[in-house]
Amino acid sequence: MANTQDFTAVFKDMMSAFPVDTKAMEDAYKSQTTLAEKLSTVSLSAAQESAQLSAKWAESTLKKMQDLSKAKAEPADYAKSMTDFASANAESAAEHMAAFAEIAKKVQTQTLELMMAAGKDMSEDMTAAAKKASEEMTKVTKKATTAAK
Repeated sequence: MANTQDFTAVFKDMMSAFPVDTKAMEDAYKSQTTLAEKLSTVSLSAAQESAQLSAKWAESTLKKMQDLSKAKAEPADYAKSMTDFASANAESAAEHMAAFAEIAKKVQTQTLELMMAAGKDMSEDMTAAAKKASEEMTKVTKKATTAAK
């Protein structure tokens, strides 16, 4: 009678040798948390700058309103005061909106740089992990085929 090959031991050896790299998982977790920390720093910094800019804008507007609220001698002075206030507010709005745009541009640039760096790091990590897994599987396959003979 012909003896059939018992593949139970072969598969058991192969599965026990299957590369499970917990170090790679730990590194991926650390990379992810580092990226999250950097992105949080960027967004919190932008929020702080925006809050400071908003406070300056509000303070500037309130100072201009003090001049607006002063009693005037002539009715025409009220119209001039309102016109001056509106003009100054429009100019201030343009300046502050440009400053907000600069903050947004800075956040966008920093975020893009972080994402590009993270993508490069992840690509390198994945390539290294795939290479290591391939090498391990080649070893296991060779061992399994020699054991099967």
